[in-house]
This record gives sequence, C-alpha cells and structure tokens, in this order.
Amino acid sequence: MKKHFVTTCIILFCSLTVCALPLPHRMFIWEGVDGMQTERSVLESFIPQNPNGTAVIVCPGGSYHHLDLNKEGRTTAQWFAQQGVTAFVLQYRTAKDGYHAPAMQQDLQRAIQLVRENANEWNLNPDKIGLIGFSAGGHLVAWAAEHGNDNLLLELHLFPTVKLNANFVIPVYPVVSMQDTIAHKWSQRSLLGLKPTQEEKDAWSLELTVSDSMPPVYLVACKDDPVVQYENSVIFFKALLQKKVDVTFASYEWGGHGFGMADTAFMRAFNWNEALRIWLCSHGFIQGPF
Repeated sequence: MKKHFVTTCIILFCSLTVCALPLPHRMFIWEGVDGMQTERSVLESFIPQNPNGTAVIVCPGGSYHHLDLNKEGRTTAQWFAQQGVTAFVLQYRTAKDGYHAPAMQQDLQRAIQLVRENANEWNLNPDKIGLIGFSAGGHLVAWAAEHGNDNLLLELHLFPTVKLNANFVIPVYPVVSMQDTIAHKWSQRSLLGLKPTQEEKDAWSLELTVSDSMPPVYLVACKDDPVVQYENSVIFFKALLQKKVDVTFASYEWGGHGFGMADTAFMRAFNWNEALRIWLCSHGFIQGPF
C-alpha cells in the first residue's frame, strides 16, 4: 500500500511540474540523421541557475573559415546564462574543413529545429528562441532570420514539425554584403568559393533579401572596424528600416572588431552588453530593470 502511494505521488508530482528531460551539455546535431553521421557539428549548452524560458543560439565568427569559440562563443553564452537565458554555442561547419554554403545554414536550421522541438522537455518557451552571431556568424544568424521560411533541411530528408524562424536576432559587427565593393573577401570566399557568380553574390547579400516578417533585430557595429567595413551594418540597417522591421542600431565611434563579450577596453568604455540587456528586457525576453 505504501509503495503504491509513493508511486502515485511521484506520478502526480511529475504531472504538476512537467518533468523535464535533462539538457545534454554537448549534442552532435546530426546524430541519427541518414547520410550525416560523419558530420561533427556540435551544440554546447549553458544552463542558467534560474532559467526564464528564453533560449539563444550563439554563432561565433571566423570568416566562415574557423570559429572563435571562446571570446565570441562561450563567453557570450555564459553572459546570457547569467541573465537567465539558456544558451547554446553552435560549432558549425566551416571552409577550413572544406565546407561552403549551405552547410553552415543547414547547421543553424538544424540547431533551431532541435531547440524548438525539445522546448517543452527543456523548459523553454518555443516562442522565445533567439540568435546572436559575430562577424561571419552575424551573417549566419541574420540570414536565418531573413529565411526562416526557407527550409534547407528538406534536401537532407528532414521534415521539421516546428518553425525554423528566430524570435529575435543580434548581429554583432556582421558581415552583410557579398558585393565586391564592400564584402569581407575572406568570408565571401569561404561561403561561396573562389569564383562566385553575380547571382550568388546577390542571393547571399543580406541587404537585398530582407523580409518584412523578420523578428526584432539588435544590430551592433563600430565605425572604426578594420576588418568588416562599417558600411555593411549601415546598408543593412537601412534595408531593415525600409521593410519596417523592429530594429535598434547600436553604433559606436570606436571598438574595432572581434571584441565579443570579453573584458576589453571597448567593453570597459561602453559596456555594450548592458545596452543589449536593456533591449532584451524591453522586448520581454529577460526580466529586470530597464
């Protein structure tokens, strides 16, 4: 009798609290997918002490050639976890290992699929899944925000039952255009190969493909960026405004490129992530004073 009572109590407790499955620390996102078992793309999770249901996928930069997993990846994820946001660092495929578009985009869409499909089990709100990316990673997340209805997983015989869109996106000193006049050449080459056609450059130039269904955007760039021309962010901002997208442009006089969320002179001078925190609060993605 006592055993049955305990079992009943456990079942009742689980039904009331929604017993969540443990969130893995590292996930090989293509595990179990036919034809993709050798791909090593990884989603690394950072779980807050007091999760608020919001999630963010972090895409480090590296010219689509390699990844800055620490300064732009894990440091960023740790900051989000401190805000109560469950963060995931995506180690996506890059040109260093012989990959070009659309491999990176498929990795990100697969990550979005996994997070949203498991939202209930991981105690996440499926309508509060955002993206943040730096440099080439900024291009990647902005592309995903523009093309949430373009399912690149179909060619891999995956048929997601969830949306692949983002609910907010944060491109930081992003690569935007693939046009020769302002493109970051290394990123262009890594994404599109050595001799892209003009049609390919146009298709992957984000300023030309903005959708009016995009989620809120928080865009960050510095005027003295020596790596990715500041004009990339300017033309993207103008294109977003033209489509009446909810966009905030955090433009700084100096700071350069590649600062991520590390403790740099730029961070100490401007504390740029505090402005981001206030924006996240104002849009209901985290709680706190603003």
